[in-house]
Order: sequence, then structure tokens, then C-alpha cells
Amino acid sequence: MSQADCLFCKIVRGEIPAKKVYEDDDVLAFHDIRPVAAVHFLIIPKIHVPTLYEATMAHHRPLGKMLALAGELARKEGADEGFRTIINTGRVGHQEVYHVHMHVIGGPDSLGPMILRQR
Repeated sequence: MSQADCLFCKIVRGEIPAKKVYEDDDVLAFHDIRPVAAVHFLIIPKIHVPTLYEATMAHHRPLGKMLALAGELARKEGADEGFRTIINTGRVGHQEVYHVHMHVIGGPDSLGPMILRQR
């Protein structure tokens, strides 16, 4: 998929609306359109990086900023007692949009187990 066709690149360019949580020159955070908890937003690098497989040290600024902002933004959105970050990668990781994105999920209720163990 090219940057021109990428859903998240279109959001970055303002071609598709999003309910923004945060934006600067490197990253954009916005609410997930299918939230799984009271707090559920995404943080993405503005530069197109399809998956973590393609991430390099050249991407350290936006990727590091995503992690550094997660706690501050989670609290601002109402996740005061904890939150979960998830970066799905590739088919096995159930990545749906091939532009690196970090889910920040939380709220007043416990999120339950991350992944159920297979026996």
C-alpha cells in the first residue's frame, strides 16, 4: 500500500477527519473509531512506516515520542489508574492498518488478561 492510499496518512494530511487528542510535527494521536474501552486512542508517527519490521533507528524520534506521550495523554483522556499500549505487527499480530500505530487503552474498569494462554 502506498502512502497515497494509506488510511492513517490520509488522516495526517487532513483528508479524513479524526477526533484529535494530540498533534505535533512528529506524531498524531486520535480516538479509535471502534473503541474497546472508555479510553481508546491511537498514536501514530506522521511519517509512513508500514510495520515495526520496517522501523529503523532513523525513526527513533517519532517512535520514542509515541511511548513518551502515552502516559500523559492517557491521564488527560481519563485513564488515571493504568492503561495498556498495544502495537500490532503483521498478519500474526492482527495488524489491520499498515501504518505503525500504538493503541492506548484504559479507563475506570480493569482490561482483563492481555492474551489468553493456549494450553
